[in-house]
Amino acid sequence: MDRYESWVDRQIREAQERGEFDNLRGAGQPIPGMKDRPDENWWVKGLIEREGIKPPLPPAMALRKEVAELPRTVAPLRDEAAVREVAEDLNARVLDLRRRPSGGPPVFVAGVDVEQVVAGWRAAVAERTAAPTGPAPEAAPPATGRGRRRRPARRWSRLWS
Repeated sequence: MDRYESWVDRQIREAQERGEFDNLRGAGQPIPGMKDRPDENWWVKGLIEREGIKPPLPPAMALRKEVAELPRTVAPLRDEAAVREVAEDLNARVLDLRRRPSGGPPVFVAGVDVEQVVAGWRAAVAERTAAPTGPAPEAAPPATGRGRRRRPARRWSRLWS
């Protein structure tokens, strides 16, 4: 009877036959850091240290952080409906947290005023659009009345700098 071999198993078997797993660095040696580990989650803590992962916040603290960062969150949005949707979603999650207490310290999280968020977003958009972003555009040459108007020559060095 033939044994079923998956594609992955076949790739591994063929690599072993070619000798690609021979003489690997660290082969036959103990894994570093395995000796004298009293904590069963030592590998998780090591991963967090190596990768620089921030531990997750309790739900109330995470929502508080979202409320504080809301102006930066809605800043790149293009329309008012999207800003309202983000603010209303945040309020719904705050209300859900109040209804179902979760683990972590008891922290009161205040909802946001959707109209105030939208007004702040509008002010930020108006400020961005009012501020000049570069040199004033060149004036077009006066029309001579002879056929099509010529466009001024583009200065590629200005466009790419």
